[in-house]
Amino acid sequence: MLGSHVGLSGKEQFLGSVKEALSYGADTFMVYTGAPQNTLRRNLCDMRIPEAKALMAENGITEFVVHAPYIINLGNTLKPDQFKFSVDFLREELHRTTEMGSRTLVLHPGSHVGEGEDAGIMQIIRGINETLDADTEAHIALETMAGKGSELGKSFEQLARIYDGVIHNNKLRLCLDTCHLNDAGYNVKGDFEGVLAEMERYFPINQVACIHLNDSKNEQGAAKDRHENIGFGTIGFERLCAITRMPEFANTPIILETPYMSTEEGGKDRSLPPYKAEIEMLREGVFNPELWKTVAETQKK
Repeated sequence: MLGSHVGLSGKEQFLGSVKEALSYGADTFMVYTGAPQNTLRRNLCDMRIPEAKALMAENGITEFVVHAPYIINLGNTLKPDQFKFSVDFLREELHRTTEMGSRTLVLHPGSHVGEGEDAGIMQIIRGINETLDADTEAHIALETMAGKGSELGKSFEQLARIYDGVIHNNKLRLCLDTCHLNDAGYNVKGDFEGVLAEMERYFPINQVACIHLNDSKNEQGAAKDRHENIGFGTIGFERLCAITRMPEFANTPIILETPYMSTEEGGKDRSLPPYKAEIEMLREGVFNPELWKTVAETQKK
């Protein structure tokens, strides 16, 4: 399953998200339940969820993922109010994920904000334990992180420590981000099979609920987290395309989070989504930078 991040706004709300995914030729997608930088959320009854589900069914989209907002930080031990907010809001996002029809909520594990790895991991475990219970329907997919600043989840060992401390860890899954793995020091370009072997020291392959397929602007181990368009970065098209063809991930949502690309219109730069072109290239297995220009022309109309 191959798709991208899509928006959610305006009158069409979730219905518009599905339409956007279909416009890219996608058969899955990822969406936020609202702006990732704030707590503003529409009532579920106003999000046109039944219409969106009907449109997905008509077009054979059986699975999509939701991404938790960036404002959630379960690793914060310095500000109790911020920690409580994160737990409460994560619980709400899990409910919204389920009501929208997804079984996967992708979550950045959290940052220790200077208090150290051990303190941060223990706080993340505490937060997830306060969020999940035996009746929680959606899974939390912990995302592999680049190791920027004090963020946690930059290694499979750190993620395994979180798993081991969570009571209902049958509700946890993984989200592999190729850019983040590269920037954290894993050899995605040269030995992705070895990366998976390292992961399987801690997790079976069926724990991967989602893959974020991104090229990287940075060299391996840079710890910077700067996504690049497919084929234009240090990982390269060949490796990223090969990942989409791995039988282990045949039924796993593979999501593009690559940057918008600039095109000139009337003497001014305009940013357009690259996803239709990138999905087409990945499906055909041929890197064709000129395809972006062709697709951009159709998107401008």
